[in-house]
Amino acid sequence: MAEPRVNTNTLEGILAASAKVAPEAAIDDSYYTKKDSQGKTQAQRDAAKNALATAATIRANSTTKSARVDPITGKVVTMAKGTPVVSNDGSGDITTTAATTYTAPDGKIFTNLDTYNAYIQKTKDEEKRRAGQSAYDILFNEFDKYGMGSLVSEVKQYIVDGLSPAEFTIKLRASKPYQERFAANAKRIANGFKAIDEATYLGLEDSYQSIMQNYGLPVSYYEKGALGVQKGFEDLIGGNVDPVTLEERIIEGQKVTKGNKAIIDTAKQFFPTLTDGDFLGYVLNPKNGLQDIKRKVTAVEIGAGAVEADLNIGLERALELGTAGINKAQAKQGFAAIGTGLQRGSQLASIYGEDPYTQTTAETEVFGLAGKTKATREREKITGLEKAEFGKKTGISSAALARDRAGAY
Repeated sequence: MAEPRVNTNTLEGILAASAKVAPEAAIDDSYYTKKDSQGKTQAQRDAAKNALATAATIRANSTTKSARVDPITGKVVTMAKGTPVVSNDGSGDITTTAATTYTAPDGKIFTNLDTYNAYIQKTKDEEKRRAGQSAYDILFNEFDKYGMGSLVSEVKQYIVDGLSPAEFTIKLRASKPYQERFAANAKRIANGFKAIDEATYLGLEDSYQSIMQNYGLPVSYYEKGALGVQKGFEDLIGGNVDPVTLEERIIEGQKVTKGNKAIIDTAKQFFPTLTDGDFLGYVLNPKNGLQDIKRKVTAVEIGAGAVEADLNIGLERALELGTAGINKAQAKQGFAAIGTGLQRGSQLASIYGEDPYTQTTAETEVFGLAGKTKATREREKITGLEKAEFGKKTGISSAALARDRAGAY
């Protein structure tokens, strides 16, 4: 019987005709079904390849785990690094007769334990060496900024060998270059002080130099030599001189070295062995106490006050007046007053047969020293004998000075 004719002019007819011409075919996906000579499909080969890549990634990136691909199941199996690998012969029984393997952190596999241990040790030694070299490069560059690169070069091998920080510090501080660079620490210990660390040492040097530059001291006082050593600072650090005290010493020294002619001349008279440079060196020497320096500088200022009034005074008397609390300004004012009346007072004492009226007597009254009352009576006695003339010409009075110095005693 003939099949009914299909009207292909309609959608239904076209679909019906298509069904007859192209009957449904069975699905044939060769990726999953076509096998190679080893009986593996492409899908199986790709799965095995991905499993191997995954295992390799685990071995490379994990510090605690290793991985392998099970030859039977094709699955990725993880285990602790160095775990012996056992085999499965496919019978369902797990056996350990297969060779034991050891996986290094970088994924390299060994079957001999001694070889594996030797490789691990070699790897650690190389990592230690590289870390030591890196540490040396960093340390050298940092020290070289301060001109101390050779100090680190001396102990390079200790760094490269990877000594612990404590061990390295001991070796470094025992080296000759270190001893030369931080020589003041030995002086500190000899002087009864504790050694200071490197940062504190360098900090003191920077402070000293800054202060000296600010006060205009010659470069010779802070110039640097080999290893950045500033020889002029060794005694200061060794003597435990802090920056504030150093500044005080410089100020005292410059009262003399930058003083007027009277001060400079008096300093040379009182301390004939010291030139300007020697005097500055004297005040910077930690062996010379700051208070003693201040006493001597004040004595020079007092002596200069006498010189400006055309009077003479010795070092011992100037020190005595300084101990009594007389300062530069008071000395200048007091000696000016003494100078205007001393000569006439001496003449009157001679004319009237009285005890000599001396500079010491006048100083005792004007500066309020011990014996002031007696000195005042001596002056009043001779002024009483010729009060009008003497009082008119001398103008000696301790009243103003006494008011100025009222709070000093």
